[in-house]
Amino acid sequence: MSFEFEKQKIQDVILVKPRVFGDERGFFMETYKKSEFEQNGIPNNFIQDNHSKSSKGVLRGLHYQAGEHAQAKIVRCVKGRIYDVAVDIRPESKTFGQYVKVELSQDNKHMLFIPRGFAHGFAALSEEVEILYKADNEYAPQADRGVLWCDEDINIDWEIDFEPLLSEKDRTQPRLKEINKKEIM
Repeated sequence: MSFEFEKQKIQDVILVKPRVFGDERGFFMETYKKSEFEQNGIPNNFIQDNHSKSSKGVLRGLHYQAGEHAQAKIVRCVKGRIYDVAVDIRPESKTFGQYVKVELSQDNKHMLFIPRGFAHGFAALSEEVEILYKADNEYAPQADRGVLWCDEDINIDWEIDFEPLLSEKDRTQPRLKEINKKEIM
């Protein structure tokens, strides 16, 4: 097996730890293998890859796609380190409003699977950060939504000792109790 799959406190969110083969020349690892991911509860058909670069102090999120444009993601950090956060926004879920936070880094090479119905965000902890992520649905600007990163009802412990650099959009997102729950998925 090329991966270890670790269910998080919200069962549908899965930390994926790839097997890394390293020596004095460098390393090799598989980053995705459909058969193993399916056997371990990740049956999605990923159709879009994205690459994001941020500097230290940037906080992106919490973002999601509404309705038929909802996206599941597999996120990995290929340069630097981040706190990656997934917030359950599925209205009927027992874990609605709860979150999972993990550190992803170029060193640990872990990945986080985030299913549809979750808002996603991350905080850049190193001078430069690059993340790659797969999505199982194409980005649709008209379905772009978000939740305020510092919503007291979610109470995310970002564990950051800096004032985050935010986009105007992320500064003004609605609180979880203000989102339209009918359009989540």
